[in-house]
Amino acid sequence: MTIARDIGHNIRTLREAAGRSLADLATSAGLSKTTLHGIEQGEANPTLSTLWALAGALDVPLGGLLEAGAPAVTVVRADQGPRVSGEAVRARLLHRVHVRGWVELYELDVTGAEQVSDPHRPGVEECLLVTAGRIETGPIADRRELSSGDSIRFDATRPHVYRGLDESNRAVLLMVHQ
Repeated sequence: MTIARDIGHNIRTLREAAGRSLADLATSAGLSKTTLHGIEQGEANPTLSTLWALAGALDVPLGGLLEAGAPAVTVVRADQGPRVSGEAVRARLLHRVHVRGWVELYELDVTGAEQVSDPHRPGVEECLLVTAGRIETGPIADRRELSSGDSIRFDATRPHVYRGLDESNRAVLLMVHQ
């Protein structure tokens, strides 16, 4: 997919999720309906000012229009992810999760037994960071093996699995309820 198609897809998805018509969004962003339709179809290359106007009209950050669609399961390995440093803190971005709801933080100890978790209610994602050992987790059909420092994010509305692969396996889990 090209960036124009990604942008068009994101705008259409955000517009539809907000229950807005093409004409309504075009008016709010100061665009013609034809121009917005061309952008949504990926046939136009909008200017930065047009994108800012659309982001404002949709009440989303500009990055929400620019990002390519996220895969169903995202794994960030221990040596991956953008890093920034300050005077006393070094940080590594693992995942961005859009939230309008609750975030629960859990500390996990995971044994070698396999635990299959039933699907959670719609809008629930899990984001796990392995802090010690190795853990197999993710949707049953797309489970992944993670080592210390690796992270995973997945839609938890499908059956998913947890299984420790070493003697001692620890992780931090964020459950995101939207």
